[in-house]
Amino acid sequence: MESDNHDKSIANRFTYAIILTAVTCIAEIAGGIWANSLALLSDAAHVFLDLFALLLSLGAIKLAGLPASETRTYGWHRTEVFASFINGVTIFLISIGIFYEAWGRLLKPEEVKSVPMFIIATIGLVMNLLSASALHQHSHDDLNVHSALLHVIGDAAASAGVIIGGAIMYFTNWYIVDAIISIGIGCVVFFGAWRVMRESTHILLEGVPRKMKVAEITESIRKVEGVKDIHHLNVWSICSHIVVLSAHLDVTTDFKQRQASVIHAVEHMLLDTYGIAHTTLQVECIACVAGPVLKKMKHHMQHSHTHAHHH
Repeated sequence: MESDNHDKSIANRFTYAIILTAVTCIAEIAGGIWANSLALLSDAAHVFLDLFALLLSLGAIKLAGLPASETRTYGWHRTEVFASFINGVTIFLISIGIFYEAWGRLLKPEEVKSVPMFIIATIGLVMNLLSASALHQHSHDDLNVHSALLHVIGDAAASAGVIIGGAIMYFTNWYIVDAIISIGIGCVVFFGAWRVMRESTHILLEGVPRKMKVAEITESIRKVEGVKDIHHLNVWSICSHIVVLSAHLDVTTDFKQRQASVIHAVEHMLLDTYGIAHTTLQVECIACVAGPVLKKMKHHMQHSHTHAHHH
């Protein structure tokens, strides 16, 4: 129930951010064309992609709320990671387009209407700050919200750059500033996209969650009473907030009859220390099996040795 409220709260904040971002985007496209400002247009492209990101993220939240099925036992949580990945790739391509256009303007600066540029960029900055404050609360525990917040902060920084550029051009008529700011915005977009692509690819390739170390988890499990050793340990993520672990536990002989208590203790430790709620633990008692097997092997070897000696 708490999870449902959490998702609903995130969805509401996303909806609010989407409306603000859409208004900013339309204003910056119209203003960019009117003022002949590449900086405004490249910021509009940035904002448009963030709008795309927010819509994808909202869609991912709705899909993540769908129940698990016979064919998708983990539900639709992975869509969140796909949304982040697709968005990262798209933004990456746009940043290259911005660099290309800005290079043309560096070689041949064009006149820019600085007053409209300044006004539109100020409106954009206010809208971005409102969106950022709406998303900030959930950005620490959800990759999707975090990536959306990064976009909005990038937009705010870009708008601030456009405002400064507008002021400089108003007083100096130094129009090359427009191209320089566009390159700066392109860099913000480029590195933001790179980070989102790297994070989402890591999850899609089922890498160990960033802040977890397999050696550390292994050591913590070994310290649980009754656990002799651990092997076949796998840790991966379904999405940014669901971590899964599977392992084989070798228990001591005196715990053979109390396997359930060992599993229970390990699960509790994993949840409390690492926040891992989804675990699959297989218990074995190698010493219990190894004892009789070794006895049998010893007997067989002695028998073979005696047989060879007679020959």
